[in-house]
Amino acid sequence: MKQKKVVAKKKQNRKIVLAYSGGLDTSIILKWLQENFNAEVIAYTANIGQELDKNKIIRNAKRLGVKKVIIENLQNEFVRDYVFPMIRGHAIYEGVYLLGTSIARPLIAKAQIKIAKKFRAYAVSHGATGKGNDQVRFELGYHFFDRKIKIIAPWRIWNLNSRSDLIEYAKKNKIPIPKDKKGEPPFSIDDNLFHTSTEGKILENPRNTAPEYIFQRSNSPEKAPNKPAYVTINFNKSDPTGLNGKKLSPFKLLGKLNHIAGKNGIGRVDLVENRFLGLKSRGVYETPGGTLLMVAHRAIESVTLDKSTMHLKENIMFRYAELIYNGFWFSKERFKLQKIIDTKKNKVNGSVKLKLYKGNITIISRNTKSKAYSVKNVSFEENKSFNKKSVEKFINFHKKKLR
Repeated sequence: MKQKKVVAKKKQNRKIVLAYSGGLDTSIILKWLQENFNAEVIAYTANIGQELDKNKIIRNAKRLGVKKVIIENLQNEFVRDYVFPMIRGHAIYEGVYLLGTSIARPLIAKAQIKIAKKFRAYAVSHGATGKGNDQVRFELGYHFFDRKIKIIAPWRIWNLNSRSDLIEYAKKNKIPIPKDKKGEPPFSIDDNLFHTSTEGKILENPRNTAPEYIFQRSNSPEKAPNKPAYVTINFNKSDPTGLNGKKLSPFKLLGKLNHIAGKNGIGRVDLVENRFLGLKSRGVYETPGGTLLMVAHRAIESVTLDKSTMHLKENIMFRYAELIYNGFWFSKERFKLQKIIDTKKNKVNGSVKLKLYKGNITIISRNTKSKAYSVKNVSFEENKSFNKKSVEKFINFHKKKLR
């Protein structure tokens, strides 16, 4: 296919920082940027726990003539400063999606701008498609940190309008085309330490069953062990700090939970979501460790926080999740909601023991020194700590609301 050239003004020492994964799409974008812009492309890869082959990334970029390839390990920052705050807010989009892709984009955008400033690049570029949410998430992040930088979104301006166009372009430019487990071009996959998403191909029709071979980090419940597994998650000031009493760094803790939960068939969802742009999209997501964290965090809050605080958090959760999904992580509104979410986080301390068995999670115990939950007050045994005579007045007061 003959490509329409994008005219770029000639200028010395121009640089573009591309969010580069080393895969097919961003390799095509890298080559396309070289062909259409008179600038040096800096390939930037943020390591946020995805399956990452450094040698392959460097080799693919160098093969395309890139002089500078930057691979930065952001795993701990990703979990500590993005995933954990989201867990504290119990953010679930449309009742199902744990926002694994959504929460990664703001950090990558922030890191890209940092690199762009360091090397005095005039532009940044990403590989998000023209119909998806990620273009919004990336570009709102870019704008927050640098309102003047040029943003190049290839999918919105080039003539490669389909997957087949991309493959034709890749063949023409001798860019390696990866294959899936069936020997075909791959699904559209995004992964990081928190989750893996799979979209495209037969999944685009919601009538089709997701094939088992697409799952990368979880067993099916049928193939999970016949013996249950147990894990205790420790919390300090509302954040997970360790497993079974052993303190772990944020990214190591999540990594271990991913392994345990995935082995036991936990964390799969097949959903049709409403994108920010108005389209509906079907995808299959795996969030094994994140699912455990969400269940455990709700459990520890149930015995450490008062009713009004918990209900306030629950009331703002939908909006909080929607802001993250739509790309407003760095917005004033999200910052405001985060402050509300974290108001009493210093009270959320203790541990939760979970039983994992063939895709199911059972809360075994909650252990805390908090006095928010009183066994004495709630006991069915007679005690003088609760005045039952006041209950009649309480009911009569609320009867008035029915009139």
